[in-house]
Amino acid sequence: MGKINILGIGVDNLTSEEVVKNIKIFLKENKPKIIYTPNTEMIMMAQKDKELIKIINSADLVIPDGIGLIYASKIKKNPLKERVTGFDTSLKMLEVANEEKLKVFLLGGKEGVAKAAAEKIKERYPHLYISGYNNGYFKGAHTGFPGNDEELEVIRKINDSEPDILFVGLGIPKQEKWINLYKDKLKCKVIIGNGGTMDIIAGNLKRAPEVFQRLGLEWFYRLIKEPSRIKRQIVLPQFILKVIFNKDAVK
Repeated sequence: MGKINILGIGVDNLTSEEVVKNIKIFLKENKPKIIYTPNTEMIMMAQKDKELIKIINSADLVIPDGIGLIYASKIKKNPLKERVTGFDTSLKMLEVANEEKLKVFLLGGKEGVAKAAAEKIKERYPHLYISGYNNGYFKGAHTGFPGNDEELEVIRKINDSEPDILFVGLGIPKQEKWINLYKDKLKCKVIIGNGGTMDIIAGNLKRAPEVFQRLGLEWFYRLIKEPSRIKRQIVLPQFILKVIFNKDAVK
Protein backbone atom coordinates (compact mmCIF):
# COMPACT_ATOMS: atom_id res chain seq x y z
CA MET A 1 0.00 0.00 0.00
CA GLY A 2 1.33 3.44 -0.92
CA LYS A 3 1.64 5.96 1.88
CA ILE A 4 1.73 9.75 1.91
CA ASN A 5 3.66 11.24 4.80
CA ILE A 6 1.94 14.25 6.36
CA LEU A 7 3.97 15.96 9.09
CA GLY A 8 5.56 12.68 10.05
CA ILE A 9 2.41 10.52 9.87
CA GLY A 10 2.29 7.90 7.12
CA VAL A 11 -1.26 7.84 5.73
CA ASP A 12 -2.39 5.01 3.47
CA ASN A 13 -3.47 6.38 0.10
CA LEU A 14 -6.53 4.22 -0.40
CA THR A 15 -10.14 4.64 -1.41
CA SER A 16 -12.90 3.54 0.97
CA GLU A 17 -13.44 0.46 -1.20
CA GLU A 18 -9.75 -0.45 -0.99
CA VAL A 19 -9.81 -0.01 2.79
CA VAL A 20 -12.69 -2.49 3.04
CA LYS A 21 -10.78 -5.00 0.89
CA ASN A 22 -7.83 -4.78 3.27
CA ILE A 23 -10.08 -5.21 6.29
CA LYS A 24 -11.54 -8.38 4.78
CA ILE A 25 -8.00 -9.71 4.42
CA PHE A 26 -7.20 -8.76 8.02
CA LEU A 27 -10.25 -10.69 9.22
CA LYS A 28 -8.80 -13.90 7.80
CA GLU A 29 -5.65 -13.60 9.88
CA ASN A 30 -5.10 -14.43 13.53
CA LYS A 31 -2.79 -11.68 14.81
CA PRO A 32 -4.68 -8.44 15.66
CA LYS A 33 -4.51 -5.78 12.95
CA ILE A 34 -4.71 -2.16 14.04
CA ILE A 35 -6.53 0.71 12.31
CA TYR A 36 -6.08 4.36 13.29
CA THR A 37 -8.01 7.25 11.83
CA PRO A 38 -5.99 10.48 12.18
CA ASN A 39 -7.53 13.89 11.61
CA THR A 40 -5.82 17.27 11.77
CA GLU A 41 -6.26 17.44 15.55
CA MET A 42 -4.46 14.14 16.06
CA ILE A 43 -1.63 15.07 13.72
CA MET A 44 -1.14 18.39 15.48
CA MET A 45 -1.11 16.57 18.85
CA ALA A 46 1.55 14.26 17.47
CA GLN A 47 3.83 17.20 16.65
CA LYS A 48 4.35 17.57 20.41
CA ASP A 49 4.21 13.85 21.18
CA LYS A 50 6.80 11.72 19.36
CA GLU A 51 5.47 8.59 21.04
CA LEU A 52 2.10 9.20 19.36
CA ILE A 53 3.79 9.51 15.95
CA LYS A 54 5.44 6.13 16.47
CA ILE A 55 2.20 4.57 17.63
CA ILE A 56 0.17 5.81 14.66
CA ASN A 57 2.88 4.77 12.20
CA SER A 58 2.97 1.28 13.72
CA ALA A 59 -0.64 0.60 12.68
CA ASP A 60 -1.54 -1.81 9.92
CA LEU A 61 -3.87 0.76 8.36
CA VAL A 62 -3.85 4.55 8.78
CA ILE A 63 -6.77 6.24 7.05
CA PRO A 64 -7.30 9.98 6.41
CA ASP A 65 -10.27 10.89 8.57
CA GLY A 66 -9.84 14.67 8.53
CA ILE A 67 -10.59 16.91 5.54
CA GLY A 68 -7.47 18.87 6.46
CA LEU A 69 -5.33 15.91 5.39
CA ILE A 70 -6.96 15.99 1.97
CA TYR A 71 -6.36 19.74 1.66
CA ALA A 72 -2.73 19.35 2.72
CA SER A 73 -2.00 16.61 0.20
CA LYS A 74 -3.56 18.65 -2.60
CA ILE A 75 -1.72 21.84 -1.63
CA LYS A 76 1.57 19.95 -1.90
CA LYS A 77 0.48 18.28 -5.15
CA ASN A 78 0.67 14.77 -3.71
CA PRO A 79 -3.05 14.14 -3.34
CA LEU A 80 -4.70 11.44 -1.30
CA LYS A 81 -7.34 9.59 -3.29
CA GLU A 82 -10.19 10.50 -0.97
CA ARG A 83 -11.20 11.13 2.60
CA VAL A 84 -11.96 7.88 4.43
CA THR A 85 -13.62 8.61 7.75
CA GLY A 86 -13.39 6.45 10.82
CA PHE A 87 -17.16 6.53 11.22
CA ASP A 88 -17.88 5.37 7.68
CA THR A 89 -15.17 2.72 7.93
CA SER A 90 -16.69 1.47 11.17
CA LEU A 91 -20.09 1.10 9.49
CA LYS A 92 -18.45 -0.76 6.59
CA MET A 93 -16.87 -3.10 9.12
CA LEU A 94 -20.29 -3.76 10.63
CA GLU A 95 -21.64 -4.53 7.15
CA VAL A 96 -18.83 -7.04 6.63
CA ALA A 97 -19.47 -8.54 10.07
CA ASN A 98 -23.16 -8.85 9.20
CA GLU A 99 -22.42 -10.56 5.88
CA GLU A 100 -19.95 -12.99 7.42
CA LYS A 101 -21.71 -13.47 10.79
CA LEU A 102 -18.76 -12.17 12.79
CA LYS A 103 -18.48 -11.08 16.43
CA VAL A 104 -18.03 -7.46 17.53
CA PHE A 105 -17.08 -6.02 20.93
CA LEU A 106 -17.74 -2.36 21.80
CA LEU A 107 -15.45 -0.59 24.28
CA GLY A 108 -15.79 3.04 25.32
CA GLY A 109 -18.15 5.90 26.04
CA LYS A 110 -20.09 6.79 29.15
CA GLU A 111 -22.17 4.27 31.06
CA GLY A 112 -24.95 2.97 28.80
CA VAL A 113 -23.56 4.26 25.50
CA ALA A 114 -21.94 1.02 24.35
CA LYS A 115 -25.08 -0.91 25.35
CA ALA A 116 -27.35 1.47 23.42
CA ALA A 117 -25.03 1.29 20.42
CA ALA A 118 -25.07 -2.51 20.61
CA GLU A 119 -28.87 -2.52 20.51
CA LYS A 120 -28.95 -0.18 17.49
CA ILE A 121 -26.34 -2.28 15.71
CA LYS A 122 -28.33 -5.47 16.25
CA GLU A 123 -31.43 -3.82 14.82
CA ARG A 124 -29.59 -2.76 11.67
CA TYR A 125 -27.23 -5.72 11.31
CA PRO A 126 -29.16 -8.75 12.59
CA HIS A 127 -26.69 -11.38 11.40
CA LEU A 128 -23.61 -10.19 13.29
CA TYR A 129 -23.07 -11.07 16.93
CA ILE A 130 -22.38 -8.52 19.65
CA SER A 131 -19.97 -10.54 21.79
CA GLY A 132 -19.90 -7.88 24.51
CA TYR A 133 -19.58 -4.23 25.45
CA ASN A 134 -18.06 -2.12 28.21
CA ASN A 135 -18.01 1.59 28.98
CA GLY A 136 -14.74 3.53 29.00
CA TYR A 137 -14.98 4.61 32.64
CA PHE A 138 -12.70 2.02 34.18
CA LYS A 139 -9.32 2.52 35.82
CA GLY A 140 -6.65 1.83 33.24
CA ALA A 141 -3.81 3.19 31.14
CA HIS A 142 -6.13 5.79 29.58
CA THR A 143 -6.90 7.23 33.04
CA GLY A 144 -3.37 7.03 34.41
CA PHE A 145 -3.66 3.56 36.00
CA PRO A 146 -2.01 1.09 33.60
CA GLY A 147 -2.41 -2.51 34.64
CA ASN A 148 -5.16 -1.76 37.16
CA ASP A 149 -7.35 -4.71 38.15
CA GLU A 150 -10.38 -3.04 36.51
CA GLU A 151 -8.49 -2.78 33.23
CA LEU A 152 -7.26 -6.36 33.39
CA GLU A 153 -10.85 -7.48 33.99
CA VAL A 154 -11.98 -5.56 30.88
CA ILE A 155 -9.25 -7.21 28.82
CA ARG A 156 -10.29 -10.63 30.17
CA LYS A 157 -13.91 -9.84 29.30
CA ILE A 158 -12.94 -8.95 25.74
CA ASN A 159 -10.77 -12.04 25.28
CA ASP A 160 -13.34 -14.40 26.77
CA SER A 161 -15.90 -13.15 24.23
CA GLU A 162 -13.48 -13.88 21.33
CA PRO A 163 -14.53 -10.98 19.08
CA ASP A 164 -13.43 -10.69 15.48
CA ILE A 165 -13.69 -6.88 15.62
CA LEU A 166 -13.02 -4.57 18.55
CA PHE A 167 -14.22 -0.95 18.55
CA VAL A 168 -12.25 1.23 20.98
CA GLY A 169 -13.75 4.66 21.62
CA LEU A 170 -11.72 6.28 24.39
CA GLY A 171 -10.99 9.55 22.60
CA ILE A 172 -7.73 10.65 20.99
CA PRO A 173 -4.93 10.06 21.81
CA LYS A 174 -5.94 7.84 24.74
CA GLN A 175 -7.50 5.15 22.57
CA GLU A 176 -4.45 4.90 20.29
CA LYS A 177 -2.09 4.61 23.28
CA TRP A 178 -4.36 2.07 24.98
CA ILE A 179 -4.58 -0.07 21.86
CA ASN A 180 -0.83 0.08 21.34
CA LEU A 181 -0.15 -0.93 24.95
CA TYR A 182 -2.44 -3.96 24.91
CA LYS A 183 -2.54 -5.03 21.25
CA ASP A 184 -0.49 -8.16 21.97
CA LYS A 185 -2.82 -9.18 24.81
CA LEU A 186 -6.10 -8.70 22.94
CA LYS A 187 -7.48 -11.77 21.21
CA CYS A 188 -9.28 -10.39 18.19
CA LYS A 189 -8.60 -9.87 14.49
CA VAL A 190 -9.17 -6.17 13.86
CA ILE A 191 -9.02 -3.28 16.34
CA ILE A 192 -10.08 0.23 15.35
CA GLY A 193 -9.78 3.39 17.40
CA ASN A 194 -12.97 5.18 16.40
CA GLY A 195 -13.62 7.97 18.90
CA GLY A 196 -17.26 9.03 19.08
CA THR A 197 -18.59 6.41 16.66
CA MET A 198 -20.56 4.61 19.36
CA ASP A 199 -22.08 7.88 20.57
CA ILE A 200 -23.36 8.57 17.04
CA ILE A 201 -24.69 5.04 16.59
CA ALA A 202 -26.37 5.19 20.00
CA GLY A 203 -28.02 8.48 19.03
CA ASN A 204 -26.24 10.62 21.63
CA LEU A 205 -24.39 12.62 18.98
CA LYS A 206 -25.72 13.75 15.63
CA ARG A 207 -23.50 13.59 12.58
CA ALA A 208 -23.34 16.62 10.31
CA PRO A 209 -25.94 16.72 7.49
CA GLU A 210 -24.79 15.14 4.23
CA VAL A 211 -24.26 18.48 2.50
CA PHE A 212 -21.69 19.45 5.17
CA GLN A 213 -20.02 16.05 4.77
CA ARG A 214 -19.75 16.40 0.98
CA LEU A 215 -18.24 19.87 1.30
CA GLY A 216 -15.80 18.77 3.97
CA LEU A 217 -17.38 21.14 6.48
CA GLU A 218 -18.32 18.75 9.27
CA TRP A 219 -15.91 20.65 11.53
CA PHE A 220 -17.86 23.86 10.82
CA TYR A 221 -21.19 22.18 11.59
CA ARG A 222 -19.85 20.89 14.91
CA LEU A 223 -18.53 24.36 15.70
CA ILE A 224 -21.97 25.89 15.06
CA LYS A 225 -23.58 23.31 17.33
CA GLU A 226 -20.86 23.47 19.98
CA PRO A 227 -19.12 26.89 20.02
CA SER A 228 -16.99 25.66 22.90
CA ARG A 229 -15.12 23.52 20.36
CA ILE A 230 -13.37 26.63 19.00
CA LYS A 231 -10.16 25.78 20.89
CA ARG A 232 -10.10 22.38 19.20
CA GLN A 233 -11.13 23.59 15.76
CA ILE A 234 -8.46 26.27 15.66
CA VAL A 235 -5.95 23.52 14.87
CA LEU A 236 -7.27 23.28 11.29
CA PRO A 237 -5.97 26.69 10.12
CA GLN A 238 -2.81 26.12 12.20
CA PHE A 239 -2.33 22.79 10.47
CA ILE A 240 -2.81 24.27 6.98
CA LEU A 241 -0.34 27.09 7.69
CA LYS A 242 2.19 24.57 8.96
CA VAL A 243 1.79 22.60 5.74
CA ILE A 244 2.08 25.66 3.49
CA PHE A 245 5.27 26.96 5.10
CA ASN A 246 7.01 23.60 5.50
CA LYS A 247 8.40 22.32 2.22
CA ASP A 248 8.74 18.82 3.65
CA ALA A 249 5.27 18.73 5.25
CA VAL A 250 3.90 16.27 2.69
CA LYS A 251 5.98 13.69 0.87
